Amino acid sequence: MAKKKTVIQPELNIALVGHVDHGKTTLTERFSGKWTDTHSEELKKGITIRLGYADFSIYYDEENDFYTTKEKSIKSNKETKFLRKISLVDSPGHESLMATMLSGAAIVDGALLMVAANEKCPQPQTKEHLMALQISGIKHVIIVQNKIDLVSHEEAMKNHEQIKAFVANSEYKDVPIIPISARANVNVDMLLKTIQEVIPTPKRNVKSDPLMQVARSFDINKPGITPEKLIGGVLGGTMKEGTFKVNDEIEIVPGYMVEEKNKRIWKPLRTKITQIFSGGASVDSISPGGSMALSTTLDPTIVKSDTLTGSLVGLPGKLPSVHEQVTLDVHLLKRVVGTKEETDVKPLAKKEMLMLNVNSAVTVGVVTDPSKKNTTCTLRKPVAANVGDRITISRRIGDRFRLIGYGILK
Repeated sequence: MAKKKTVIQPELNIALVGHVDHGKTTLTERFSGKWTDTHSEELKKGITIRLGYADFSIYYDEENDFYTTKEKSIKSNKETKFLRKISLVDSPGHESLMATMLSGAAIVDGALLMVAANEKCPQPQTKEHLMALQISGIKHVIIVQNKIDLVSHEEAMKNHEQIKAFVANSEYKDVPIIPISARANVNVDMLLKTIQEVIPTPKRNVKSDPLMQVARSFDINKPGITPEKLIGGVLGGTMKEGTFKVNDEIEIVPGYMVEEKNKRIWKPLRTKITQIFSGGASVDSISPGGSMALSTTLDPTIVKSDTLTGSLVGLPGKLPSVHEQVTLDVHLLKRVVGTKEETDVKPLAKKEMLMLNVNSAVTVGVVTDPSKKNTTCTLRKPVAANVGDRITISRRIGDRFRLIGYGILK
């Protein structure tokens, strides 16, 4: 029975977002037992640079009305009832990593917004992340008031009032605020209960053409491996719809970049799925839900260092169009968020350079026509997207890109 549980596929992705050092990675470890900061720079700097993934399961102790991530309840030492498996996407909180956070928001079904009780709310990136969740269209959100063990009851209540005031004029004004200490494992059971009640598993379309968004790509071969033992490139991300099976022929767009006649062009890739990983195990097929990975016959050098991040994967000839130029119906915010002194958002200007996020892709767009309802941008790196897709827009303000609005692809 235990072996069967290991291949249960996660049902949904939940993003963990918030200001740097508010406890996101600690909560990830509390839920899953996995520390997601594995990149060498992350270990040095103590911040999450790339999207970290960890699966966890929610169990229920009916006798004690207690929610846990363990198969046995600490209250009764009895077997618990399995409810569902979830992929947690631990997104960066550091202000220079907004593009990675937006890439994470594109592949999730709900979010936990972390707020530290021992700091004034909101911090600059807390504002920016809340706006990013709204612009990305994420409806199901829980605010996690962490580090309550570091403050008095009065300070915790004052911080709670600050949180309420912060979200009062947003679409998240009525979302639950759950006080916890991730480090001390206080009230985490109530957070699990709230996740069950507030973030439902979406209805998935498994009969349509399969579509995967790539959030990571990497070479898993160790230095010195002999050629006959080489393993093909791996693509990590999430399925949006449809089903992939082992041995399926797949196409990846926009693909990989080559230089021809002194010009950079992107060529679609075709390959075969050799293995599928989900829920910590190898599976024969994968449907929409949590994070997953495809092992392929691709040359590992093509996928290393996340070079295919932002790509879309599907059946050959069934993928969205690739755009080297986009025309957008633009919706700008009134004020810039994430800066200490908020300023008005000025209209887009001709030849202005913007950071654009669509699906899990990040690209740079240069404005060629700044008309508000038909803004045209030439892209430095092409993206694959459908008409009607939402593209978030960030502008360079000072030494950082700041979120200033979104556009709908026309």
